[in-house]
Amino acid sequence: METDIVIIGGGVVGCAIAYYLSRAGVSATVVERGEIGAQASGAAAGLLAPLGPLSGPGPLADFLLAGCALLPELVETLTEETGLHMGYQQTGALRTVRDPKRVARLKKRWEAWKPLGLPMHWLSGDEARQLEPLLSPDVCAAVYAPTEGQIQARQFVLALAQAARQRGAIVRTQTEIVALERSATRVTGVRTAEGERLSCQQLVIAAGAWTAHATAWLSFPELPIRPLRGQLLSLQQPAPSLQRIIFGEAAYLVPGDERIIVGATREEAGFALAVTEEGTTWLRTTAQRLLPVLAHSEMLATWAGLRPKTPDNQPLLGPLPGWENVVMAAGHNSVGIMTGALTGRSIADLLLTGQLAPITRPFSLERFSS
Repeated sequence: METDIVIIGGGVVGCAIAYYLSRAGVSATVVERGEIGAQASGAAAGLLAPLGPLSGPGPLADFLLAGCALLPELVETLTEETGLHMGYQQTGALRTVRDPKRVARLKKRWEAWKPLGLPMHWLSGDEARQLEPLLSPDVCAAVYAPTEGQIQARQFVLALAQAARQRGAIVRTQTEIVALERSATRVTGVRTAEGERLSCQQLVIAAGAWTAHATAWLSFPELPIRPLRGQLLSLQQPAPSLQRIIFGEAAYLVPGDERIIVGATREEAGFALAVTEEGTTWLRTTAQRLLPVLAHSEMLATWAGLRPKTPDNQPLLGPLPGWENVVMAAGHNSVGIMTGALTGRSIADLLLTGQLAPITRPFSLERFSS
């Protein structure tokens, strides 16, 4: 089988790249060893809340804010093209503190966020409870960002994949790549576990936490991406219900119609995806500190995902050094849903034009070359 571009990985990034390539009429094949969006993308809570990972202006801030700004129109387009609904909402988010000693720290972050230009409001504890009456009486201050929101992450990935298929992309699931074929400094194709060969002109590695495994086939030095496990759970929505995203105590609460998602742990556990009693207990206890009423809510589900973490918590985007036709699109840590579409568009442009967009250049692998 021949295709212009093979994309390894069927998460939000791989599917977004295929979507934008298909819009340009380019033949692309996504190869996913499991199901579409079944790993980190599907495990994600769908936060569209860029303030959290940021400490002020800079390349990552530009990338995150541009990624979020792209989503409203894209979601509308995808819904029209596929009929899938992705639960996109600008619910607003509250970043809270319960310890008066931590108010100064939140205030410092609030000052650092101001130059980003997002709408924000400083609230006292009482003002925060006027917005969300279920908040703990211990909450003494909060920053309210009314334009932050959420999306149903798995549905978003499925919509990208379906829209790409409708435009001619091939999406292969339950297909494991076991080797890459190469000639000098070019990859000429990939081989699957079933022995099938897919020839290609260009290769994109968008395999999330598993990206280093793929680059190992190219005898590339160890890639600075490692898995970081995040455990999550869902609780039944109380009545009256939580309406806005709540951050606090190193956790977050994401409201839905019938459930609240609570996340997420940050654990060095290799590729183990197990949910642990320790992680579940921490999530539930922390959620109850923020919203005491959740002590009476039934736990509906638990799950875990593996974030692709880099040393500086920023993605790896662009050509793989030493290879003529291999491109990286990985290492998004916890911001893949926010930046996946922008990554897809940027990497598609790189593949089509040979030029990396200025907003993407700070994230090249060359920053780790030393």
